[in-house]
Amino acid sequence: MERVKEVQRGNSLAFESLIRKEQDKIYRIIFAYVQNEGDAIEVYQQVVLRAFEKIDQLKEPAYYSTWMIRIAINLSITYMKKRNREQAVAPEVFSSLETDEKLMDERIDLWQALQTLPNHYKTALLLRYYHDYTVPQIAEIVELPIGTAKTHIRRGLQALRKQLKGAYNDEWAKSVEENVE
Repeated sequence: MERVKEVQRGNSLAFESLIRKEQDKIYRIIFAYVQNEGDAIEVYQQVVLRAFEKIDQLKEPAYYSTWMIRIAINLSITYMKKRNREQAVAPEVFSSLETDEKLMDERIDLWQALQTLPNHYKTALLLRYYHDYTVPQIAEIVELPIGTAKTHIRRGLQALRKQLKGAYNDEWAKSVEENVE
């Protein structure tokens, strides 16, 4: 929190330190939207520039991390709209991550289904299940009431289950929906 205040007073070295602390999380969020390393780097650079230009407008330094995530999500969505490039991640991306072929196929199917969801559902699910944010944190990031964040998670999960048509463990999907806090 003190470091944010230092940046707001003009200390650019403090800004570099803040960015380093958040860079992996921000990059992963961006990549989830743009699904291409080159595009993710480009959007990441835009996020850093936007944050540097606007940090003096951040009223509550304690919300710096949330503020950065919001910038990353907004710029990622804008970038995708401009580029009109909504496509799923190529299966080769996962080949180095998984050795179990069945598990890899399930993850690819899930990822492709996730990419077809409306952005508000996709954002809620990515934050909840890929980044382990709590529902109140998600509500804060997307600037919605907690109940609406819960609804986005639940409806996103329902849409995924419907889209995957029970190909995978429906019991798991139902238990996840019931545990949306």
